[in-house]
Amino acid sequence: MLAPREPDDNVRGLEVELVRADLLDRAAVTAAVAGCDVVYHLAAIYSLWLPDESIIYKVNVLGTQHVLAAARAAGVKKVVHTSSIAAIGVPAPGELADEQFRFNHWDGGNAYIRSKYLSDLDAQRAAAQGVPVTIVCPGFPFGERDRGPTPTGRFIVEALHRRVPGYTSGGFCAVDVDDVAACHVLAEEKGTIGARYIAGGHNLTYREFFETVTRVAALPPLRRRIPDVAVMGLAHVSEARARHGGPPPRITVKAARYALSTVWYDCSRARHELGMPLTPLDTTIAKAVRWFRDNKS
Repeated sequence: MLAPREPDDNVRGLEVELVRADLLDRAAVTAAVAGCDVVYHLAAIYSLWLPDESIIYKVNVLGTQHVLAAARAAGVKKVVHTSSIAAIGVPAPGELADEQFRFNHWDGGNAYIRSKYLSDLDAQRAAAQGVPVTIVCPGFPFGERDRGPTPTGRFIVEALHRRVPGYTSGGFCAVDVDDVAACHVLAEEKGTIGARYIAGGHNLTYREFFETVTRVAALPPLRRRIPDVAVMGLAHVSEARARHGGPPPRITVKAARYALSTVWYDCSRARHELGMPLTPLDTTIAKAVRWFRDNKS
């Protein structure tokens, strides 16, 4: 199911029937889900900043409520809800967060993080009320068909255009988008109702990530570490300019603080219980680089 005006170029060639419906139109969502056996709910606004952030909450939270209600009405056999590691929380330095980690990032989270946390709670609540929901929480996905590009895909796009002056402190959990897709299918087949599964791959620092990107893409290596204070200064200036009619910020203050943290996760549950695959990081980055170059992103 795609939004009414959503481009479909990144799903052309797939053996799927496209149905268009507005997530905020409950009747249209109900009609789209009617007759389905399984629902995969992936639709969301993945953006770190918008002039009107209320649309992020409407699509990510209210839209999820509409999908869950439609699934209940249709009596589907399984719902796989796409959450995010953003809904898990931020572990302390040196620690790994797992599916039982208690969310602790409301004050520091942006609209995307908060909305994904709220929709994750709705999915858990629906499961407790009898809807057969299993939740998948992807890490930072990379790979092909990233038309946006997404905020994560932009890491690679900016590097390809030689617009990354250096690496920052902090780290994140990267994952191949094909592995995330496989995790969704496995969650449908084997996932426990009400359970969450972190669909992650590689916990690495930003330095390690950009070392991989530049090596795989045959670019000059990034040898400079950008001081944290410079990152925060850029974020404050970029956000202030955006609020006064300037271009969208390259990075927001909350996104900068998140990026400077080392946010790593224990991804073992999805591997042990579901059999989620683990693609080597070099392979994932090579696929993404090739796709962005072929599509002139």
